[in-house]
Amino acid sequence: MKKVYFIFPTLLLIVFIALYWNFNSKHAAVEAHKAQVIRQAKEDKLRKEAADREQAIKEAVAASDRRKAEKAAKEAKDKADKDARELALQARDKAFAERRKFSDQVAKLKSDIETEKRAIEKIQDDKKDAVTEENFLRDYVKKAEVQVKEYRAVLDKIAAADAAAEAAARAAARAQKEKS
Repeated sequence: MKKVYFIFPTLLLIVFIALYWNFNSKHAAVEAHKAQVIRQAKEDKLRKEAADREQAIKEAVAASDRRKAEKAAKEAKDKADKDARELALQARDKAFAERRKFSDQVAKLKSDIETEKRAIEKIQDDKKDAVTEENFLRDYVKKAEVQVKEYRAVLDKIAAADAAAEAAARAAARAQKEKS
């Protein structure tokens, strides 16, 4: 039994040494391989991160350019809108001013029309009065001419009567002279 205590641990030691030797020889290669894989993974990760970073930078630059272009387009659109609004406000103000001006002109023209209508009515009344007066004067002149003719006829009759009376007075004076 004493041999068992010695042989069995020796055998186990030999097996252990063989396994350890095998493990140790392969372990360095495995560890080197693991280190290589880890190093390769780190390098791949760094390359990927660098590529991702580069891609992110490119995307950021592209996004920045896009934002700049969008901002420029927005500013141009805002400026165009502002200019259009300003033009619309100016057009509105001009339209209001013209409307006010034309309203004032319309009011002035309406008052002028009323004034002219009153003037026309006055002229027509004056014309009617003048026509009435003219007709009156024509009638008056005709009546006056008739009266003048009548007065002349009367004056002629008076002159004839005066001449006849004078002739009769002369004849009577002659007759009295002859009688005397």
